[in-house]
Amino acid sequence: MPGGVQLGEPDYIAKNTRERERLQHLVETLSDEDLRRPVNEHWTIAAVMGHIAFWDARSLWLADKIDSGVPFTSSDIEPDDVTWINDSNRGLIHAIDPREAARFALRTAQQTDDRVARMDPAKTWPTDPESLLNPMRAAHRGEHLDEIEEALKRSSATVRPGTR
Repeated sequence: MPGGVQLGEPDYIAKNTRERERLQHLVETLSDEDLRRPVNEHWTIAAVMGHIAFWDARSLWLADKIDSGVPFTSSDIEPDDVTWINDSNRGLIHAIDPREAARFALRTAQQTDDRVARMDPAKTWPTDPESLLNPMRAAHRGEHLDEIEEALKRSSATVRPGTR
């Protein structure tokens, strides 16, 4: 089956794979110049990929807690408004070499997808409403990959033929 998805696997595995493959295509085809292009006034394409990696890494950390039998605490709960988290790490993410940020995002996505695919769904949200780990990484990645693709379209539309 495409993407290595097997029958009977949870739906999030196929969705995670699809969005990770979109990320992989971008990482493999975008130039270093493309990775430096703005997505919006605050983020470049590479930085958005770094942002995706940051939140995937949080999922890995939550999976470690589950696998270690360490209970979640109130400080582990993601706040409703994560703006301060994203804004406070934006400078750090932009300080990473764009190509390395892109590669790191892809490696972290692969590690996260592999990890959540091996986990017992009964230990993750929503099957376990007390779990802080949502194995569906595709929604977050897809949202930001859509933004990247839109930024690339805008960028291409502003370049006159023969100037690129």
